Amino acid sequence: MSQTSEPLVIAIDSSTSATKAVVVNTSGQVLSTGKAEIELLTPAMDQYEQDPAEWWESTNAAVAEAVGSLSSEDRGRIEALCITHQRESFALVDESGHALRPAILWLDSRAGEEITEFGSAHIHELSGKPADTTPAIYKMTWLSRHEPEALAGADKVVDVHAYLAKKLVGRWVSAMGSADTLNLLDIAGRDYSPELMGIAGVRLDQMAELAEPASIIDPINPKILKEWGLPSGVVLVAGVGDGQAAGLGTAAIDEDLAYVNVGTSIVSGVHSFEYQYSPAYRTLLGGIPGSYVLEIVQNSGSVLGNWFRKELGNPLLDGALDPELDEAAAKIEPGSAGLLTVPYWNAVQSPHWDPFAKGMMVGFGSAHTRAHVYRSILEGMALELRENLERVQESTGRELRELRCTGGGSRSTLWRQIIADATGLPMVVSGVDEVSAQAAAMMAMAAIGAYPDVQSASEAMASFIERTEPNMEAYDVYGQWADIQKDIYPALAPLFGRIYAQSNRQKEQKEES
Repeated sequence: MSQTSEPLVIAIDSSTSATKAVVVNTSGQVLSTGKAEIELLTPAMDQYEQDPAEWWESTNAAVAEAVGSLSSEDRGRIEALCITHQRESFALVDESGHALRPAILWLDSRAGEEITEFGSAHIHELSGKPADTTPAIYKMTWLSRHEPEALAGADKVVDVHAYLAKKLVGRWVSAMGSADTLNLLDIAGRDYSPELMGIAGVRLDQMAELAEPASIIDPINPKILKEWGLPSGVVLVAGVGDGQAAGLGTAAIDEDLAYVNVGTSIVSGVHSFEYQYSPAYRTLLGGIPGSYVLEIVQNSGSVLGNWFRKELGNPLLDGALDPELDEAAAKIEPGSAGLLTVPYWNAVQSPHWDPFAKGMMVGFGSAHTRAHVYRSILEGMALELRENLERVQESTGRELRELRCTGGGSRSTLWRQIIADATGLPMVVSGVDEVSAQAAAMMAMAAIGAYPDVQSASEAMASFIERTEPNMEAYDVYGQWADIQKDIYPALAPLFGRIYAQSNRQKEQKEES
């Protein structure tokens, strides 16, 4: 296939902060990009929302920017568009598609009481997901108690994929691996569960249709294509949530490969072609038809390093990367002179699934410096990843040989070496900045027949630029510290419920006064 005749696809990544659009060819090369920001709303403590209209407005603007820089010949080669997006976020809309209230996002943690009440081993087995702050089911239950008119009166309750699909093709349709993150599917049966919808307080008629991953949904509205300067007949392809997409975008498909996205959170996982569930991970439908993703989620990632640099670092840098701090931290021996960080600043998902957990630093001494504290934070997240990956390997019988990594944190030489040393696994860095979008492009290419299947597209279109080997002596040292660190949470866990209750009492007293 000549370069001038090969098809092109548009990949959309509608994330929490912005929508990115990339135009990609069959080899995985990015020809052009576009980006538009999305405003984050915080109406109250622990509440995070967005105007869903911005999901579409940002998508429209990002695509217009991406295709606007192409030649007319290249625009004529575009055949498909595929969506990946922030997971677990959802909107309530009326019959005309207008939002009844702001969308509630994945990082919203207002439903702690509902998680405690309805989370169970049975729900975990049915949905594949332990009780946790991110799945939408518990926030829908919160709405059924606090805003029952809005939830019951909604014509549709939809994720980002379904909302964008309605704009693009005129149907409320979501990809299976997108809708699955709402925690409303019987995951083994790959369909909505009446039991889970009952807990959420929603009805089947409020749900979007489900499309198989990498299947063609419909041709996109010709009017929209004309506004973008694209030919008629460009099709919408069912995508997947951005977390599952990261594994696909790095071609971490084989049983001995794992991916790790060192982003705002640290998300890692492996592909599976049979349904499995365990407290060690949460299970989601994957971007490869018939696949599952066994996923580790650590809420604190680069956001925690950013927090330290902004609040306790060089004030002149305002949270930006500090080469002097990295250099000083790199000189410190593994273990940060006995300072251990349990990085539960934003509660904990894997491995304890505790929405009330708090961050802890244990072992302070007068000899510790800012560099020790900073390194300890990075090590704390790496040691958590070590434990989580060990749990996955134990529960699945696998032996991992490599971590395929992406995300802003993977660009840090210091952090990458700490993770490699802590886990004992080589870190191979993706050569693509927008890995989730790259996975959407892979799915689109498979859908239009440029590759025989999604796996082939993934293996052909993935690229890597760096490799960091672990220092096995450091790995052994980290193992000794890890044995201590993993005992800290169980020892202090009884305090977290008391902290939560006291915080609520203090808040209520302030409101009354």
